[in-house]
Amino acid sequence: MKFFKRTDLIIIVGILAVSAVSWVVYQSVFAEDQSKAEIYYYSELVETVDLNSGEERTFSIPQEENVIFQLYRDGSIAFVESDCPDKVCIHAGKLKTVGQFAACLPNGVMVKIVPQKERDEEDADLVIGN
Repeated sequence: MKFFKRTDLIIIVGILAVSAVSWVVYQSVFAEDQSKAEIYYYSELVETVDLNSGEERTFSIPQEENVIFQLYRDGSIAFVESDCPDKVCIHAGKLKTVGQFAACLPNGVMVKIVPQKERDEEDADLVIGN
């Protein structure tokens, strides 16, 4: 008895192919957009960082000085240090593409990559509860 039938393999390969094509299209469409990072502290926008500035720096927000961010020259941002117990925010890695986000929930801090242009009604809303 076989574990996979031929039709199962065709379906799996088809799903993987559609997924790969979707990912490539998403990356090519949104990777070229001018973007900025919005940093929220418990649903309040506290800082906006231009990712296209070409500067490299380490910084934190006044509301939570134990959470440290790194802005890279390549236009990405990442959590590099946090006093939270699980460090999920740090393991999220570099964020660069519009739509990516990472959060440090124990500290109530979230970073969201958004387009540089003005928001419109079809953009997603963001709410972080206490």
